[in-house]
Amino acid sequence: MIRCSIVGATGYTGIELARILLRHPRVRMTHLTSRQDEPPELGKLLPELSKKSPLKIEKFDLRKVLDGSDVVFSCLPHTESAEFVLALAAKNKIVIDLSADFRLKDPKQYKAWYGWKHPRVALLKSAVYGLPEIYREEIQGASLIANPGCYPTATILGLAPLVAKGLIDLDSITVDAKSGVSGAGKKLKAELLAGEVNENFKAYKVNQHQHMPEIQMVLSDIARAKVLFSFVPHLLPLERGILATIYARKKTGAKAKKIREAYLETYEKEPFVRIRKEGDFPSLHAVQYTNFCDIGIWAEDKNPRVIVISAIDNLVKGASGQAVQNMNIRLGFPEQAGFERLE
Repeated sequence: MIRCSIVGATGYTGIELARILLRHPRVRMTHLTSRQDEPPELGKLLPELSKKSPLKIEKFDLRKVLDGSDVVFSCLPHTESAEFVLALAAKNKIVIDLSADFRLKDPKQYKAWYGWKHPRVALLKSAVYGLPEIYREEIQGASLIANPGCYPTATILGLAPLVAKGLIDLDSITVDAKSGVSGAGKKLKAELLAGEVNENFKAYKVNQHQHMPEIQMVLSDIARAKVLFSFVPHLLPLERGILATIYARKKTGAKAKKIREAYLETYEKEPFVRIRKEGDFPSLHAVQYTNFCDIGIWAEDKNPRVIVISAIDNLVKGASGQAVQNMNIRLGFPEQAGFERLE
């Protein structure tokens, strides 16, 4: 059995991660930690937990985590994970970081988008971007896996076949994305109060969202050329889920049949990507509480544009589920291990 610990276990991603790992047939949970002086009872956060379970949320102790873990999931907030990850990397632990601290390869981007000078630039080179459908081979040998953001997961998976096969103009992309409020985490913010969110719908961080450089980095890597796009995120009055509607201009000669075949070929063997039938498009209900990404494609030969709709659960495929998928790949487990009762 592999020993796993979760650092920052009381946030949305930490609790979702614990829920999945407790089902995993090859995992023994050893430590769930919190930075709070008085960590909450695990049973209150995970009501389905057996009363006989010895697990509890503890005050963070680095030595305990190092001594009792083979794999450590860091669910600390952005800009707070880097120092902790360094200590784990020095002890040859497998680290899967759910923050943004190791996603971007260019350290200058952290200052520009997060207002923070990266303290561990050397580790950026060894970190592998943990999007399995794109970087599976690299993940298999990685010790530090940077788990992708939720918006990038939905957006990149929705665009990858078009970009990889040169079917669209790389400067014509518009992403219109919507997310549930859990994507903002548990921090108390006035704009996330129930009275503000309920019966409301709004755009935010228009073309200024911190996930934009992450999306551009990966799509440009796939295309081997610079990808330009507009990105408009919106806040939905619901708990979880992301739905991204993506618009792009087709290249001359990119027929509708060829576009659809690109998706079927790219994701044919992927266990967690489902291509909807022609004329059928995903909904949030179809992916909530699962690790699936559902993709629908609209393309007509007479129309110069293609529309792709991509849907995920931001807490599962957009965060904790993808982290477990990365662990499975890294350790050579069946990729769907831990998800059998989740799907």
